[in-house]
Amino acid sequence: MTFFAPCAKGLEYLLVEELQALGAQDVREALAGVHFSGALEAGYRACLWSRLASRVLLRVAHFEALTEEALYLGVQAVDWSAHLAEHGTLAVDANLHASHLTHARYAAQKVKDAVVDQFRERFGVRPSVDVDRPDVAISLSLRRNIADVFIDLAGESLHRRGWRGPQVEAPLKETLACAVLLRGGWREIDARGGALVDPMCGSGTLLIEAARMSADVAPGLGRPHFGFLRWRGHDEALWNALVAEAQARSRAGRAALTPRFFGYDIDPAAVAASRENIARAGLAGVISVEQGDVADLSAPQDVTPGLVACNPPYDERLAADPALYRALGAALKRGFVGWQAAILSGDAELSRALGLRPEKRYALYNGALACELLRIDRIEPARARAFEPRPLSDGAQMVANRLRKNLRTLKKWRERGGVACFRAYDADIPEYAAAIDVYTGVPEETPDAPEDVWLHVQEYQAPAEIPEETTRQRLTDLVHAAMDVFELPRARAAVKTRQRGKGGSKYGRFDARGQFLLVREGTARLRVNLFDYLDTGLFLDHRPLRLRLAREARGLRVLNLFCYTGAASVQAGLGGAASTTSVDLSPTYLDWAAKNLALNGLAGQSHRLVQADAMAWLDAERGQYDLIFCDPPTFSNSARADDFDLQREHPRLIDACMARLAPGGLLLFSNNYRRFRLDPALEATYGARDIRAATLDPDFSRSPRIHAAWEFVHA
Repeated sequence: MTFFAPCAKGLEYLLVEELQALGAQDVREALAGVHFSGALEAGYRACLWSRLASRVLLRVAHFEALTEEALYLGVQAVDWSAHLAEHGTLAVDANLHASHLTHARYAAQKVKDAVVDQFRERFGVRPSVDVDRPDVAISLSLRRNIADVFIDLAGESLHRRGWRGPQVEAPLKETLACAVLLRGGWREIDARGGALVDPMCGSGTLLIEAARMSADVAPGLGRPHFGFLRWRGHDEALWNALVAEAQARSRAGRAALTPRFFGYDIDPAAVAASRENIARAGLAGVISVEQGDVADLSAPQDVTPGLVACNPPYDERLAADPALYRALGAALKRGFVGWQAAILSGDAELSRALGLRPEKRYALYNGALACELLRIDRIEPARARAFEPRPLSDGAQMVANRLRKNLRTLKKWRERGGVACFRAYDADIPEYAAAIDVYTGVPEETPDAPEDVWLHVQEYQAPAEIPEETTRQRLTDLVHAAMDVFELPRARAAVKTRQRGKGGSKYGRFDARGQFLLVREGTARLRVNLFDYLDTGLFLDHRPLRLRLAREARGLRVLNLFCYTGAASVQAGLGGAASTTSVDLSPTYLDWAAKNLALNGLAGQSHRLVQADAMAWLDAERGQYDLIFCDPPTFSNSARADDFDLQREHPRLIDACMARLAPGGLLLFSNNYRRFRLDPALEATYGARDIRAATLDPDFSRSPRIHAAWEFVHA
């Protein structure tokens, strides 16, 4: 007999090895499947024992089908009474590729017609169609006008083992789980008694399949149905003998199985689903599942180091996040040194975020999603890349000297105010035109780690007459100087470079690391991202205004317009504000603001987040606020709101703010438009007071025009 076993793309070579081990003959791989031959026992063994095949198809016809008539006649040439009773049921599916016939449903209809017409002509009765559970499922494959007609011995996908009950979102198929385990070296690890850990276990698929593999449980042993059970060619005695053999192996394997399978998940619903599935699989005493965050992950005690197998989110439905991968990698390097790992990743960016060096990468498909399996043969501890001093050019040495002078000048002020994030250099030497900002903090995934220094370097636009090669060399010298002064590896500096192109100079592509740091400002902890965006999420020049909010907000209703990442709202909240309302049009920034508020224990109804165009929201709002902070952009042309020009719109904006300001209240208005001119009528109407000088700290004393600020009160 000739068979074909379909499988997910990427599993073909594993399936070849598996079928050869089961005694199949003439085994050869194809795209998304494997051909093999043998007696009926070979097909039955594949149905019962294959951990990787999605189905097992028995070929009953092979012919050329250039036309629908040729397809019909080829199917009619099969004696279908050998497969199906006259009053039986059937279903047909078709898969077409590069053939004259192009409509799969129509081709399936022609196959069905050929079968039922044969019965009607020979017996005067015909089988009926049952698409859910037919007596015989027929499968047509038409590739390059060559038709293969199969009986589906599995009846339904073999990944359905019979143990699964509740599921989490986007569960891992059992067949792919087995591929992860096999590629990860679980057979060898299991043989030496190693443990298995899944840090994000979902509904428990990897854990259950690993334990069943260790216990020598045939994957098909618990299935309630196979497609061949009502097929006329079924050999019941042969099948019962194979099942009895599998049951005996399962009893022996389960008796020898030891409890060395550990799962964790942050979602209590996933933990509950895992435990129920584990019980359904008869493995409740063998697999342990607990609720836990991957950031807190540590190796189980008193077990032999083994395999960490994991299917972290890499699908839009599950909001794949590089930060989660970094947290996983950090946990493994901290607590699983010497273990192996097999981690299914969605793309190269997520794989890099993991921070582990794989020995092998395997291309796999989870349904239609392309992904890669990373195999790490030994997890090594984290090693900080040490600073490597290098000789500095004359220009770099000049920048280094200026940086050291600036740091000495700012030292007492920084120590007195506990300033952790500040500007260390701002084009002090005109030829080396860039800003260097210092951020002292920790990666978000390791919030209790010691603080480190990170740098944010932003190149300014050079005059057009300066050759681009010269500007590049000067920026290189500046970065080398900064690394030397702070004794940092290059990986701890985010460098935003200018590129000349159509429409003038612009910033180049960013790193897209998805890496957030937690930094301090006063009593607040705030999330910043140095690498992924032009701005970091924290405008350092506004530090005095934010800290003023912290001092003056106690008991007040605070409104933060154009709130960006919510740092001003956090300071007001920590200062004891009765409530904060943060308004911004960007859902990305509002999500960031929500995380900043939650990070400081300020979540809840007292701290409202509003996604809206600030101008339109002010026009519609009727509430009153005691303290308003308004820092609008210079220009905005969002598709979700009217175009905004600060110079043109600021009188209307300030009038709208004052309409919402309670008697005795205060409006703090600032912006970063260097050519901004306040409408003189506003000064007369509201007694505006310029507070620019009081809102610039020493680290911005060289750039007094970086922002302007005013106080407004009701006349």
